[in-house]
Amino acid sequence: MRRREFIRLVVGAAAAWPLAARAQQPAMPRKIGVLMSSVDNPATHPWIVAFRQRLEELGWSEKRNIRIDYRGGSIERLPQSVQELLASGPEVVIVTSTPSLAAVRRAGATAAIVFANVTDPVGQGFVASLAKPGGNITGFMNFEASIAGKWVEMLREISPSLFGVAVIFNPQLGPQTEYYIPAIEAAAHKLSLRAAITRVHSDSELDSAFAELGREVGIGLIVPPGVNSTAFHNKVIAAADRYRVPAMYWSRDYVGEGGLVAYGTDETDLLRGAAGYTDRILRGEKPGELPVQAPTKFELVINLKTAKALGLTVPLTLQAAADEVIE
Repeated sequence: MRRREFIRLVVGAAAAWPLAARAQQPAMPRKIGVLMSSVDNPATHPWIVAFRQRLEELGWSEKRNIRIDYRGGSIERLPQSVQELLASGPEVVIVTSTPSLAAVRRAGATAAIVFANVTDPVGQGFVASLAKPGGNITGFMNFEASIAGKWVEMLREISPSLFGVAVIFNPQLGPQTEYYIPAIEAAAHKLSLRAAITRVHSDSELDSAFAELGREVGIGLIVPPGVNSTAFHNKVIAAADRYRVPAMYWSRDYVGEGGLVAYGTDETDLLRGAAGYTDRILRGEKPGELPVQAPTKFELVINLKTAKALGLTVPLTLQAAADEVIE
């Protein structure tokens, strides 16, 4: 081979190496952010386990083509968590509560936002409509207001001696609770029950409200969606136990920790739906064109041990209808 031809061959091969190397490099993983205001370690929460499993089924894996950044913690730390999460540059942000969605929106996030377990997204101004949300937000709402009537009816069925129901909540931390109050009052009126709505603004007021509830006889407690922190869980369940108050909760988490009964959305199903929307957005669809969806799967969970401690007999019809009975 002539010297000139050899040089051309070597130079041409060297020029081709970077192109070949670039062609073989894997694509950068797509970034997803997850924000939960109610837990310290979102990555281990059952909701997020269901979310990751559904993404795997749709071809997205943290080992191959996506990176998921998680943030969670107390409601007070929420603004800092939002800033940290958005700084990582996610294409899609998953939020799993109304306070989380409000915090991300206030921060001016431009990424696609998919929510799950959020109350009244139209009424709270998060989306323009359920069918055409517009903007960069869509997702899966947790309840329609009518479910609040079911909470009252079921609690009365379990505790037929009730003559009233109470709701205690902090409107500053959980403004979405107001959404359910008219339906609770209407259902109570239909059953000739008194409805006592108490709005508190501090832990001391919350303790006083529970103590006042404990001094009354024949009053049940309705716990609709609101600030879903571990501290609130423990305080509500402990108060219901201390004052022997039958309580209906919106989430099965309360019943697993000793609460009496819960009727609500299957939250893992909402997160699987959020994974489906994440897949569609990563493949090019716009969040504002994906309709907000109402829940389709509900679950009833009853704690018979707690019922026995309260001197209540849960009707066999309710036990048969329950998705889970804790004995």
